[in-house]
Amino acid sequence: MPVLSAVAGVDTGDTAWMLVATALVLMMTPALGLFYAGLVRSKNTLNTFMMCIAAIAVAMVTWWLVGYSLAFDGTGDIIGGLNHVALHQVGFEPREGTTIPQLVFMAFQATFCIITVALISGAVVERMRFGAFLLFAALWSVLVYAVLAHWAFGGGWLIANGTLDFAGGVPVEMGSGFSALAAALVVGARKDHGRQAILPHNSVYVLIGAGLLWFGWFGFNGGSGFSVGQPGILAFTNTLLTPACALATWFVLDLLRSRQVTAIGAATAIIVGCVGITPAAGFVSPAWAMALGVLAALPSYAVIVLRPRTRVDETLDVLAAHGVAGFTGILFIGFVAQAAWNGVADGLLYGNAAQLGEQAVAALAAPAYAFCATFVLLKVMARFMPLRVQDGEEGLGLDIVSHDEGRVGQFLIRVIRNLETTRPGSHAISVNVLHDNVQLVTSGP
Repeated sequence: MPVLSAVAGVDTGDTAWMLVATALVLMMTPALGLFYAGLVRSKNTLNTFMMCIAAIAVAMVTWWLVGYSLAFDGTGDIIGGLNHVALHQVGFEPREGTTIPQLVFMAFQATFCIITVALISGAVVERMRFGAFLLFAALWSVLVYAVLAHWAFGGGWLIANGTLDFAGGVPVEMGSGFSALAAALVVGARKDHGRQAILPHNSVYVLIGAGLLWFGWFGFNGGSGFSVGQPGILAFTNTLLTPACALATWFVLDLLRSRQVTAIGAATAIIVGCVGITPAAGFVSPAWAMALGVLAALPSYAVIVLRPRTRVDETLDVLAAHGVAGFTGILFIGFVAQAAWNGVADGLLYGNAAQLGEQAVAALAAPAYAFCATFVLLKVMARFMPLRVQDGEEGLGLDIVSHDEGRVGQFLIRVIRNLETTRPGSHAISVNVLHDNVQLVTSGP
């Protein structure tokens, strides 16, 4: 076997860390699947997890084919070029500005695209067709994620104008959060939303998923320095501090509101803290990172409390945990960034008011593009294919409808679809299966 010679400009220590960081970020997507699966009803556990697993396949292929090129080739203001289609000219040489092979850089960025696509599924679980989600994931990863990644990281207009985003506040956090809101509005609410309590079926899954996500986030933020140098070390440390402070703050908020500290709240607080520090991780001091944990918890908590009072069924609060927390983190940089810590720029409190303006532009432009582009994309898709399962299939649960190939599951699907055709008013459907004995109860005309 031929041995590749060392490539000039590549640092083996930095490359080794980035290989580990890439694996950590990839692990976050199955961890997200576990987190989401615990939040839904038991009949939709497998489907919810499978949406996250599917994101790995779909987003990785689109990233290899064209997404990476559109995000990181060239310096166009809005979108990159096509010189790296199918990883053309992406090899062992270091990417400009880094000491790691471009192949490693590409793989690391691919894991960001993957988890962002998976995050959006949280807005449409328990009612979106699996096939429709696969198509949406492929199109969104190119038309929305690649564009936002280019703006913030790949030479686009935001980074060119001085916006600071260390690890993905623009494309990952605000991109997923506000796209999730658009998806929830287009796909519509679950048929039981607002009519009955819809409770998480397994809080332990949620807590384990949150813990694994926090673990993976050390690669997500720490790896975004692309080396074992000071920016990565600062980001790594801040990723420990901010979620811890967000978690403590959430405990206080829960106690003030209901005199109980909830497990789901604790898991959500971890995510909010990780998201809040994501854009700011390498730009703010550890003390300010702790303050951000307290601050980020407040608006996210408020949105989670208020959202059930609306008709919007943004199922798993992607907007609150990612969109709002990411928005907070992006703006926070504009106030308290310190050149003494980051070597790049100060914020308003340290004499540079212009940085706050640049951060505010990103905080407005990214949500607007993500929301509008996702809304239009799903509306166009809806003209050519149904986005939702039928009401009876939703009542049966998407685990059986989308993934169960067993005899009983297939029988129930046929019965449900026949009822939807012959008795469209039969919306209340109860299914009991015990040792292959099936009892189907419907109500309606």
